[in-house]
Amino acid sequence: MGEHRHLRRLDSVWIEPTIFFVTICAAGRRPVIANAAAFAILLAEFEGVRARSGWRIGRFIVMPDHLHFFCVSDETSASVSLSRCVGAFKQWTAKRIIQALGAQAPVWQRQFFDHLLRSEESYDAKWAYVRNNPVRAGLVEDAEDWPYAGEINVIAR
Repeated sequence: MGEHRHLRRLDSVWIEPTIFFVTICAAGRRPVIANAAAFAILLAEFEGVRARSGWRIGRFIVMPDHLHFFCVSDETSASVSLSRCVGAFKQWTAKRIIQALGAQAPVWQRQFFDHLLRSEESYDAKWAYVRNNPVRAGLVEDAEDWPYAGEINVIAR
């Protein structure tokens, strides 16, 4: 029998800076975050992440029970780990959402999901896919009509 060949994994196809795709889900997948009050809180926290944690938030979308965002580290001595950045974001947003909306604690699931993107093309493709989540969920007919999405920092083009 011949030699068994396997496909090699890509060893070095990376974009600079390294872009992470992050998903955070509401506890119990409760639909508590796609409303004007919660969105204002999430947006304010996204805008403050860079100063507090050394991470830049790119494009993002807030769905009723989860959110997706892209981020990159400033790679400075002031940058914290992605886990600490997301943990702080979840802590501050949960406190504010509970206070403003009377939401039940906990607001967020304990874990979050992250994925390292390999190329600028995957950033654009991943964004095109998640940007259409509200359409696939039947919430709007056109992704542009979903009010709970945006971009804080341009992180790739």
